Amino acid sequence: MLPRGSRVRTRQEHALVGRSGRRVRAGSIVVHSVQTDVDGPPRAGFVVGRRVGNAVVRNRVRRRLREQTRSRLSSLPPGTAVLIRALPDAAGSSSADLGRSLDSAFRTVRSPRPQRSARSG
Repeated sequence: MLPRGSRVRTRQEHALVGRSGRRVRAGSIVVHSVQTDVDGPPRAGFVVGRRVGNAVVRNRVRRRLREQTRSRLSSLPPGTAVLIRALPDAAGSSSADLGRSLDSAFRTVRSPRPQRSARSG
C-alpha cells in the first residue's frame, strides 16, 4: 500500500491529472503525469477498467501496479502526480513486465518536454 500522502485520491485529482497531464504509453500501461505543488511528494493513482478483466483480474493487476510503483515513485520529481491506467493487455503481464513498462514511462515523465517548433503556413 502506498502511504496516504503518496496517493491521488479524489475524483478531482484524478480528473486533473487525466485531462491536463502529459500522456505516455509504455507496454500495457498509460501514464498521465502533471506537475502540481512543488513541495509535496510524488503521488500516484491507478485506473484499471472493466476491459482488463473480471474483478479478480483487475484487483491482481492493481496490486501488481501498486507494488511496482511503490519502489519507483521516489524517482519522480517532487510535486509530480501520476495516474497509471492499465490497458487490457496488462491482465496477461507479469509483475516484471509491468515494472519495465513503469520504468520506461517514468523515464519519459522525468525528461523535459521537447519544444514544439512553430509551423509556418
